[in-house]
Amino acid sequence: MTEKIKLTSDELRLMSLFQSITSVTARDCVVDDKMDRVIFIVNKGQMGLAIGKGGATIRQLQNVVARKVELVEYSDDASDFVRNILNPQMVNDVKITQRTDGSKQAVVLVDAKRKGVVVGKEGRNAEKARLLAKRYFQISNVLITSASERMIGNEVMD
Repeated sequence: MTEKIKLTSDELRLMSLFQSITSVTARDCVVDDKMDRVIFIVNKGQMGLAIGKGGATIRQLQNVVARKVELVEYSDDASDFVRNILNPQMVNDVKITQRTDGSKQAVVLVDAKRKGVVVGKEGRNAEKARLLAKRYFQISNVLITSASERMIGNEVMD
């Protein structure tokens, strides 16, 4: 399923810092220079502890690393993992499909009114979903769509 993930010394240092501040062991750490953020993957049920009361712990960590810190709850199920990356409350459904070229694609169904929030400012949530889905489940494409859009082939038509 998941291939061996190699961490840089910087990512290992950040994971150690994350653990010392939050008391939660990070499963993985991704430094996303393009979006100027650090993404930590935490085990199921550890999200609240990592965030802290009123977000205090995560704010403290952001001040120390001087970057935006984002958390994602891990799941062994690809659909659940993609749902957790984006925002479980706003995602209606996630389908993992095999494309004709053999690659895997995640199709995420959301409410049309909430699509902008799910995709995120400058597409940062969509980019995070692509990055992590590829890293963990070899999913090459994440397509965020709403019920009001029609899919024709692999293209989305409004």
